[in-house]
Amino acid sequence: MRVILPINVAVILAFLLSSVARGEENWAQWRGPNFNGSTSAKDLPDQVAKADALWHTAIPGHSNGTPIVYGDRVFVTTYTPKLFAYCLSKKDGRVLWQKEISDVSAKKERNDSATPSPVTDGNKVIFLFGSGDLAAFDMDGKELWKRNLQKDHGAWSYQWLYGASPLLYKGKLYVSVLNRNVPAGQWRAPQPGETLNDSYLLAINPDTGKDLWKHVRPNDARIESQEAYTTPIPWERPGGAQLILAGGDCLTGHDPETGKEIWRAGGWNPRKVESWRLVTSAVTWDGLVFACPPKGGEVLAFREGGSGDVTETHRAWKGKGLTSDAAVPLVYKDNLYVLDGDRRQLSCVDPKTGEKKWAGTLEGRPVIRTSPTGADGKIYVMNEAGDLYVCSADEFKVLSKTSLGGEGSRGSIAAVDGLIVVRTGDAVWAFGKK
Repeated sequence: MRVILPINVAVILAFLLSSVARGEENWAQWRGPNFNGSTSAKDLPDQVAKADALWHTAIPGHSNGTPIVYGDRVFVTTYTPKLFAYCLSKKDGRVLWQKEISDVSAKKERNDSATPSPVTDGNKVIFLFGSGDLAAFDMDGKELWKRNLQKDHGAWSYQWLYGASPLLYKGKLYVSVLNRNVPAGQWRAPQPGETLNDSYLLAINPDTGKDLWKHVRPNDARIESQEAYTTPIPWERPGGAQLILAGGDCLTGHDPETGKEIWRAGGWNPRKVESWRLVTSAVTWDGLVFACPPKGGEVLAFREGGSGDVTETHRAWKGKGLTSDAAVPLVYKDNLYVLDGDRRQLSCVDPKTGEKKWAGTLEGRPVIRTSPTGADGKIYVMNEAGDLYVCSADEFKVLSKTSLGGEGSRGSIAAVDGLIVVRTGDAVWAFGKK
């Protein structure tokens, strides 16, 4: 029997249901609803065991991307070496749909063309691949548009392939391309008269796939140090929102409406070392923005405000011995958590001063390339061998550790109410409280 609700009841019910779908229980972007690795999701597991998985779905191929969770759906990518977009059921892990995006792809050591994470606004989901392929689908898998950014804007030049995730923010899709200005694999300075590659920030209409603007982002870095695998991050302050982009030996703040550069800060590579590619995106807390210089460089904090070069005028602190080459720091509970994945050391830091509150080393030999996730008083992180750690956010204490396997596990953990979703190299797992 079909029940017809009065119009006012139907409207209210639809609003409530859509509000639930829009809430922070969703993990719609690579670094979550707050763009800093944290979420207000509750009722999450502190003891995780492989045998207690709510579901487990093998995915052919491999991906370094983080799963995206919205409503009743989970979105992931994979490299087989063909490139595919997948949609899974959040309830039981069933594959609801899959789409072949491209048969043009690449793999180089730890990276492959399926590294970027998808993004969604609950109406559409957008997938970006290291091949330059960018495609949008509705939630049921109907293709809305598709294009290739390398064909439209020129070939990308990366030593270790492209790896940034897109950002969906206030009705615009942002893609950063911070690449070498000469062809990849050529370890040299530009030659006189040579046509050079631009590094740029691109804004796209997510409804149509058409470009809104392109801002060329110059830098004075050299060779591989021009390259970055970083995602633009929004920074909302009383004076207005900015997009923060890290790479090319500097941080820059941009107007989200035009891409215009407002300020830049750097100073971590004064000798212009040529191999300091940047993996870690920026992260913000209150009136501070944090950058992690590569290969042992110490974390830097810069204050808001100013224009032009603010390297010296707005530097707030430099963290002594505090470093992260690959894992983006987590901001959670007014703490800054920095993960040195090579030494497997997790540090809790006062974001105002850079002083360590505590630190500890996670057991195990494999390095860690995931960025930490903070939720419900816990921190979730995984090493390359697929060992999943659950840690306390209040002190250095490992609450549980379980081995999921899956060689090359580098995707960060997504957390939504009652559930964490984990992408190992070859599968997707879901865990909740017993």
